Amino acid sequence: MLTTLSITPIIIGLIVIFFLGVRIIRPTHRGLIERLGKYNSFANPGFHWIIPFIDRMYQINTTEQMINAESQEIITFDNLNARVDAQVYFRIKPDEDSVKNSQYNVNNIAYQIVNLARTTLRNIIGTMTLKSANSERGKINKSLYSTLLEETKDWGIDIVRTELKEIDPPKDVQETMNKIVKAENEKMAAIDFATAVETRADGEKRAEIKKAEGIKTANILTAEGEAQAIALVNEAAEKYFVGNAQLLRKLQAVETALSNNSKIVLTSDKQLINVIGDMAGVAPIPGISSSNKE
Repeated sequence: MLTTLSITPIIIGLIVIFFLGVRIIRPTHRGLIERLGKYNSFANPGFHWIIPFIDRMYQINTTEQMINAESQEIITFDNLNARVDAQVYFRIKPDEDSVKNSQYNVNNIAYQIVNLARTTLRNIIGTMTLKSANSERGKINKSLYSTLLEETKDWGIDIVRTELKEIDPPKDVQETMNKIVKAENEKMAAIDFATAVETRADGEKRAEIKKAEGIKTANILTAEGEAQAIALVNEAAEKYFVGNAQLLRKLQAVETALSNNSKIVLTSDKQLINVIGDMAGVAPIPGISSSNKE
């Protein structure tokens, strides 16, 4: 019959074995349980217990990860050495088959993605000039992404995106490119300045034309007014001064004097007075006609 002293080590041993087999999987991971070196079962997030020393659990991170494709020198189509660096974002798919493929179909995912990305970049940029490679980064990213996605379809991973970090030309080429960009910027600035000057000159020209048109209109109106005044004078002359130029000259002298607010002394020429009165609507002096009589 077992005694208490003999049972205690057994209980302690069982407790130790139990805790040795406890495994907790976080939501960011999935587990692969192998028994005696052979795949046995798949473990989702939560509590799990495995047989110590017989079972073994491998926890796999299924969150998005980033790896650097490492900087490398690539010879472009125009025989220039460009230093290229890129980043690849990927994640292991969380389903059982994908997790198994990521561990059993490929030896080292990160290492192989880096080398695949570097090789792909050399193939892509090697067919492009340095200028086109700098201006078509989106095209390079798209080609790199498509190639990685196709080549890793059996790895149980998902290529989230690729980013081309930099394409650095040789130092002397970079200096030349900087000079070209500076010259183009100065050229554009000169064109903008010339356009502004031309616009300003055109505006001033239009303003002068408007001013000249205004002066022309004013002169026309002045001339029309003077013509109407002359017509009125001629009408008055025909009515009151036919055959009597001397009387007309006297009337013009009176008009000039009145316009200058000068004091005048009228003679006793009743005929002139009657003409002025008739033009002003005043009854003539008796015995004098508004027409020219002896």
